[in-house]
Amino acid sequence: MTTPQSKISQEKEGRTGHESLAGHLTASLMDFNLVKEIAQLHEEEAWLRTGRNSKTLVKQPDFRIVLIALKKGGHLEEHSADARISIHTLSGHVKIQLPDQTVDLPDGHLLVLDRAIEHDLEALEESAILLTISWPHAAEIE
Repeated sequence: MTTPQSKISQEKEGRTGHESLAGHLTASLMDFNLVKEIAQLHEEEAWLRTGRNSKTLVKQPDFRIVLIALKKGGHLEEHSADARISIHTLSGHVKIQLPDQTVDLPDGHLLVLDRAIEHDLEALEESAILLTISWPHAAEIE
C-alpha cells in the first residue's frame, strides 16, 4: 500500500511504478548513482512487502537497463529472452541456473547470455543486480 506521503513524493519525481524515471528513460545522456538507486528501492513498499523491487533505468527500442534488488532467497523464475543479456551483481551474491550448469555470481561479477537461453536466478544473500538487455536489429534476426 502506498502511503499518501510516498505517493506525493513519487508524483513530484514523475515516478510511475516500475519505470520510475518516466519521461527520462530515453535521454541521450543519463547518469545514475546506483548506490542511491538501490537504497531507494529498499525504501519502497514493493521491497518491504515482497522482498523484491526493480526500476527500469534506460528504455530504448533495442536496449534496456533494469536495476533489481532481491532479499536472500528471492527468485526470478525460469525464463528466456529473445535478446542478449548481461547480469552484473552489484552487491550480494546470486546463482544463475542454466539448462546444463549453475553459475555462481558474487558481487563484482558479470555474466553474459546469448539469446533464448533458459535461466533462473536466486539471491543467495540480499543482492542488487544490473540487468542489461540488447535486442538484435532486424538484420541480425534474419
